[in-house]
Parts: sequence; structure tokens; C-alpha cells
Amino acid sequence: MVKQQRSSQRQFVVVLAGIAVVGAAAIAYLVTRPQARPQARDVAVTPAQAEGYLLGNENAPVKILEFADFECPACGQFALLTEPDVRSRIVQSGIASYRFFDYPLPMHKNTMVAANAAACASDQGKFWEMHDKIFFNQPEWSGEQTSNPRKFMARYAGEIGLDVNAWNTCMDQERHRDRILGNQAEGNRRQVQATPTFFIGNKVIEGPISYDQFKALVDTAATQFASAATKRSDSSAAAGKK
Repeated sequence: MVKQQRSSQRQFVVVLAGIAVVGAAAIAYLVTRPQARPQARDVAVTPAQAEGYLLGNENAPVKILEFADFECPACGQFALLTEPDVRSRIVQSGIASYRFFDYPLPMHKNTMVAANAAACASDQGKFWEMHDKIFFNQPEWSGEQTSNPRKFMARYAGEIGLDVNAWNTCMDQERHRDRILGNQAEGNRRQVQATPTFFIGNKVIEGPISYDQFKALVDTAATQFASAATKRSDSSAAAGKK
């Protein structure tokens, strides 16, 4: 019996060691595998028909539009890893304004609840605080984890200091459903095909991108804006001399 126990223990240790080796290899693969870089393409710039949610100076020279789904993992990745730098180093500096548009995807069963939760937080001036809470906690309220995302959203509402009773009333009434669907319709009008999708100046890019890539696109758009402004000024000056 003792020999059998010792043999079983040795087998168990070997199995654990094997699992550790395989796990380490999998992690190394995920970290080191080549990542496809999203490519920007030109688009015809047209005025937005939906309101979205604005961050920064609306009159900034560069306009950044994001179409995203709160339950989309790639959107969550961007919100956690890249967006903080975009806000602090680009938006807060006045180079660009940032506008978020809901683009709920049909395969994500809890995303409309999340979008409504953020919209109702917007009524109290805290859309972005709720936006951050929702993306940060995406693993606990997503459709793969729960069929009752509302309870999590209510907790976030309290944590960011909302009047929870007023927020609950807004949620019960689905007060902003039309606004959300309007944002989605704007994405359809712009032929959004993936989330997140960004419009930066006259470029559109699909997928979560790095800060450096984002900044390069913003710099290009800012240069184009300055060049166009110079041409307008020169044309006005020339017209004045006639």
C-alpha cells in the first residue's frame, strides 16, 4: 500500500510538472507571437449625424471618433492599455477631441445593458467614469459570465458616486435606447465593420492600436489641418489684395 501511494505521488508530481511546462510555453507563445498591425485607410470625411459622448475640446483641430462595443474584448484591451495615454497626452493637451459612439454587436447579449448604464451615467455628468468602470470590469459582467449584468452596473453606479435611484429610474425606462441605436446607425452609415473602429482625420483604422501608432495618425491629421488652414489664409489674403 505504501509503495502504491509513493508511486501515485510521483505520478502526480510528474503531471503537475508537465502542466507547468505546457502552461509556460503557452504564455510565452501568446507574448512573443507576431501581432497583426491594423492598417489605416483613407475615408471621405462627413459630418457625424449622431451625438456620441465627447471628451476634450470640441473645437480641437483633430477629431477622433471611436465606435466600440462595451462587451468587445478588443475594445476593452484598447480602453485599458492605450486610451489612458491618448486622453492624457493627446486629448488633454488640446491636440484632438475624442468622441465615443456605441456600436453594440448582436452576439454580445449584455452589451445593451452596459451601453444604457453608461448613457444613464451621462445624465449625471459621469459617462466617462462609468465607461472606465465597465471596461475595467468586463470579465465579471460579460455574457459569458452572467445573465444579470444589471446588478454589476448598479454597483459601479454607486462606486462612481451617482444618485443610484435616479440612475435606476433611467435604466428601467431605457431612456437612452434611441440614442444608443442612433450611434449604432451612424456607425452603419460610416460602414463600420469591426470594433473598435477609429476615425482620425481622414483615416479610418480597425482594431486596438498602440499609442505610438495612434499618435502618428493624430500628428498626420494635425499637419493636414494646419496646411489647409494656411491655404485658406493665403487665399483670403490674396483675395483681399485684388
